[in-house]
Amino acid sequence: IVQSTSKIQMAFTFANAARTIHLDKVEGPPDDTYMGHSVGHWEGDTLVVDVTGFNGKNWFDRAGNFHSASLHLVERLTPITADAIRYEVTIEDPEVFTRPWRIAMPLYRRLEPNIQLIEYPCIEFAEEFLYGHVRKNQLVKRWEGETMIIDITRKVPPGDRFFEWYRK
Repeated sequence: IVQSTSKIQMAFTFANAARTIHLDKVEGPPDDTYMGHSVGHWEGDTLVVDVTGFNGKNWFDRAGNFHSASLHLVERLTPITADAIRYEVTIEDPEVFTRPWRIAMPLYRRLEPNIQLIEYPCIEFAEEFLYGHVRKNQLVKRWEGETMIIDITRKVPPGDRFFEWYRK
């Protein structure tokens, strides 16, 4: 988490996601996004974040619990200790839920020395889909309608850090 007077930037290992919380009430992007548009303000030592502008194309969790583009979140992040924050969120989506609901949980700071954010691709072959045409030895063999047919015999090079970590 990196904070300035007008923005808070959060980086996540999962899906290489990044999130910006605007403290200066800037207008949202012209298009809705996966993580929405976050505008925050301080109430004492609690950061309150209002999040709208979702595109409705992702899920809450691996179980497939979904939301629509009408999702509205109000998050509250309050310090508990120097290394823990209480995270509360009120979730409202009139297209999916009959009423708003709320969850709360503690979030803990990772204390390991020299901690690193490891690359964690969200969607396998997403980069191939976007940039595969510039690859020297292309993985995509052909397209059948909207289905990408790939070369599954490709071997991962031994020096590929992500896959070496993943195999452990």
